[in-house]
Amino acid sequence: MSVLAAIAVLAVLILVHELGHFLAARLQGIYANRFSLGFGPILWKYQGSETEYAIRAFPLGGFVGFPDDDPDSPIPPDDPNLLRNRPILDRAIVISAGVIANLVFAYIVLVALIGLQGVPENINYQPGVLIPEVLAETSPAAQAGIQAGDVVLAIEGQTLDANPDSIPLLQERIQSNPNQPLELTLERNSQRLSVQVIPEAGADGKGRIGVQLFPNGTPIYRRPSNPFEVLGLAADRFQNIVVRTAQGFAQLVTNFQSVAGQVGGPVRIVEEGAKFAQNDSANLLLFAAIISVNLAILNILPLPALDGGQLAFLLIEGLRGKPLPSKIQDGVMQTGLMLLLGLGVFLIVRDTAQLEFFQQFFQ
Repeated sequence: MSVLAAIAVLAVLILVHELGHFLAARLQGIYANRFSLGFGPILWKYQGSETEYAIRAFPLGGFVGFPDDDPDSPIPPDDPNLLRNRPILDRAIVISAGVIANLVFAYIVLVALIGLQGVPENINYQPGVLIPEVLAETSPAAQAGIQAGDVVLAIEGQTLDANPDSIPLLQERIQSNPNQPLELTLERNSQRLSVQVIPEAGADGKGRIGVQLFPNGTPIYRRPSNPFEVLGLAADRFQNIVVRTAQGFAQLVTNFQSVAGQVGGPVRIVEEGAKFAQNDSANLLLFAAIISVNLAILNILPLPALDGGQLAFLLIEGLRGKPLPSKIQDGVMQTGLMLLLGLGVFLIVRDTAQLEFFQQFFQ
């Protein structure tokens, strides 16, 4: 059920994105003759007065179709309500509306999460420090066999007690011992084990093992004092997610080799969403907000076949005073689409092969 819930969340986020494009067009009087959730064979469709609505077999994307280049369209080529005949600003609004819809949806979801869950006030600490994520397959932590979900109970025999000082203590021991072996006592699935990890020296000379650290415990919530507190906390959390997501994409450019292994496709997204749902169904809302922000920032990148690529063409058109030749635009878009599809297939195959079920099956 948690896997189905994660797939449903992903489908909703795609629907929100495409609705942004669709509504931005229709509210400006621009023709949109197709609205599709998913790709591939049509499972269901409905022909409205102006638009064909469809659900397709593979819910890993979607699209809004415009009649601009449809040779069978009865609309005259010079009709001012065709998307290509509108001013640059109108077209930019339509193209960027999907990104805006995802960002607005993420904030609304965070407001709902805090409103339902309450305001985090304190933590009921348990012994140890939780590792929610191992950042790269080539990191010292991954090479030592440390896994996401492990709890570090001790380092070099020094116990990490149930208090907020455990994380700074663990960080200090790791950072002050670059290239030196450290023995960690871990708890995994109610079992204890010891591993030896060798922190690598970062650019600042401090040791790093490539993990996230989080307090081991359950948060304590209180009821919000007023709606403005919920809105403010949601805005702070939204800003944090946006900044961290943008930094993650920036590291793909500045430090590709180290972070490339963290890039995941639909399979890994669903897997992570299922883990969120298993721990707490309310976590699905946080998962939805995080993925919605990721979809927004990914789509705004100036890459062919993405919204950012189309906005880049509009910028060039504005600077030149006329659009690039259609052959150039079509060639760039088709090449970009093939590269993205190829990357998508590669990520699906790789992530599927790394699923615990498949690894156990082939052992």
